[in-house]
Amino acid sequence: MAAVTAEQTNGQNPAVANGNDKRRVIIRTVGLKKTYLMKGVLTEALRGVDIEIFQREFIAVMGPSGSGKSTFFNMIGALDSPSVGRVFIDEVDVAQLTAEELAYLRCHKIGYIFQSYNLIKYMTALENVTTPMAFGGVMPDQARERGMSILEIVGLKDRWHHRPIEMSGGQQQRVAIARSLANNPSVLLCDEPTANLDLNTGQEILELLQRLNTEKGVTVICATHDHRMMNICDRLMWIRDGRIDRMADRSEVHIEIGTIE
Repeated sequence: MAAVTAEQTNGQNPAVANGNDKRRVIIRTVGLKKTYLMKGVLTEALRGVDIEIFQREFIAVMGPSGSGKSTFFNMIGALDSPSVGRVFIDEVDVAQLTAEELAYLRCHKIGYIFQSYNLIKYMTALENVTTPMAFGGVMPDQARERGMSILEIVGLKDRWHHRPIEMSGGQQQRVAIARSLANNPSVLLCDEPTANLDLNTGQEILELLQRLNTEKGVTVICATHDHRMMNICDRLMWIRDGRIDRMADRSEVHIEIGTIE
């Protein structure tokens, strides 16, 4: 097991703090809070989150169950609205968008990868991948060509005609990743992408996400309990009780064998 420690960096990339990073901010939150009323009880899921995430970064978001990771993902993925605060994607205030503009943003700017794959069971791998393209206005012939190209990227070109029941868990997750890339998003939001996979398959998925980040320039943000993510991310973000507990550059994280934080 590994104990993880890191210096507080106030949510800022050290390279940026030193004036060495000229990358564009792609996601920014300001005073982000979210409360839910459940059975008469008010629950604070997020309690004021301020963060900047830069283009081409790979961010690992860690924290115990119930800490607010999923709520944070719903906010920055424009799947839910904050109770207080603001979310900017490419410096556009999400709260100011119409329903049609929000749908366009979700379709073209952000790719979603879910822990449970969420594939359509009766569709082939290619059909699953090309479905978002139909909503994006891509013509069928172009969608098929693009879909096959993406399946080749994730190593499943020869499985294009297989349905989810005919594929392993790792193959299904690769199809889910391919689907998330359908409309060339600039951001991938990954919710526990290795949780349902064995160690070897999980490692393959991590390496695939790393390649998409480094070779395709996609910003990758992963909510995870998988500590192998620390080997490939640029920064780590810990959430506790709805707040950013700390933010650290990968080079500032120290791992000790024996215990785990």
